[in-house]
Amino acid sequence: MVPVILSGGSGTRLWPLSREQLPKQCLPLCSDETLLQETLQRLTGVPELAAPVIVCNDQHRFLVAEQLRQIGREPANILLEPAGRNTAPAVAIAALDAARHDPEALLLVLPADHLILEPERFRETLKSARMAAQQGHLVTFGIVPTAPETGYGYIRAGECEVATDWMPVAAFVEKPDYARAEAYVRQGGYYWNSGMFLFQARCVIDALAQHAPDILDAGRAALDGARRDLDFTRLDAAAFLACREDSLDYAVMEKTDRAVVVPLAAGWSDIGSWATLQAAGNADAQGNVVLGDVLLQDVAGSYVRAEDRLVAAVGVTDHVIVETADAVLVAHKDRAQDVKAIVSRLKAARREEALSHRRVYRPWGWYEGIGSGERFQVKHIRVHPGATLSLQMHHHRAEHWIVVKGTARVVRGEESFLLGEDESTYIPLGTAHRLENPGKIPLDLIEVQTGSYLGEDDIVRYEDRYGRRDETST
Repeated sequence: MVPVILSGGSGTRLWPLSREQLPKQCLPLCSDETLLQETLQRLTGVPELAAPVIVCNDQHRFLVAEQLRQIGREPANILLEPAGRNTAPAVAIAALDAARHDPEALLLVLPADHLILEPERFRETLKSARMAAQQGHLVTFGIVPTAPETGYGYIRAGECEVATDWMPVAAFVEKPDYARAEAYVRQGGYYWNSGMFLFQARCVIDALAQHAPDILDAGRAALDGARRDLDFTRLDAAAFLACREDSLDYAVMEKTDRAVVVPLAAGWSDIGSWATLQAAGNADAQGNVVLGDVLLQDVAGSYVRAEDRLVAAVGVTDHVIVETADAVLVAHKDRAQDVKAIVSRLKAARREEALSHRRVYRPWGWYEGIGSGERFQVKHIRVHPGATLSLQMHHHRAEHWIVVKGTARVVRGEESFLLGEDESTYIPLGTAHRLENPGKIPLDLIEVQTGSYLGEDDIVRYEDRYGRRDETST
């Protein structure tokens, strides 16, 4: 069984925590591990489990690779999409890639941003799903509804002639209004559409060839034209971008006669909004879910999260309050789905808060803005042990580095030297330079930039171990 983890979403409804450059699947929203890490960890103990295949956005590649490294998971492949095209193209490419090695391989397709509170029950359900997939069925997992829910699509199960743990799919139903959702739950035989699948590679390829041949052809061209880049597979951009956008449900599952649904009751949530995240949390006696440094007075039914500072709330009910280093969201819980409208306005205004946090992650570590003003900027930089920044130069700024923890190896022009704690150096404007951590502990330093322009795109990269010569970022 090959896990195929779809990690291409941006999670705009969870702004300001989830952002374009650090989406929700890469965040520790429900535990100390990120949703991506939890998705892989819940498969521990599944028999005959192969190394995972990850499909992700190109700009998230180092984030994804680092998060897999942290939990000791070596991927079989990390397929990089130049842009999002929904689930059908992603699954087509993953199936074609797997079929090169084994056409009979079982592909377990899982979104990277879901929560399952009872992983043992999920693993138990996989046994039934595996049996169905080995018989040539295209399996979708239907979540046993716990309440009328208007935020999910539904799957209507058909009658099964033989007693099995799965049923034929009679219909996929769009998100209903509350009255219809209530009727579905009361009637039975309806399940929330989870977007999780299990099938043999050859079976889904055959189904795509029958029902969406253009998507299959575009996926094959993107894979045939792919190139290897370090630990990643870069899909051919022109071929992939020529593919139409479609979900696997619309492209295949609604049309095939091989679709079956396996019921799943394992505490599932797609974490699609702050309201669903609150529902998945541990509430106090007043119904509040609280994370971080929070002080409440006469507050009920609310989700309050502090990432950087003390958050105090008085006399509010059913609210979402989320604080980060550079943004604060306050919304009524009934309007939590509308946060995406704020993100749209931020993007239209070209505000950085829509794209990234104050802390920005790079393959070598991260940097975080501390302060800025006219002609200066101050950053906290952390470099992982053994990591190194690119050999680079800036046209418009000089830099002063002060080491506060660890050891730095510095290249400055023709010089190369070590700096210890409490030592510093100056990098003049226009001088080629490189920063490296040769030690066993993280390197922390303060960087003071001065100059006429301090943007991240003021960089000339000469050499980079991460293959980023064409990218304008540190």
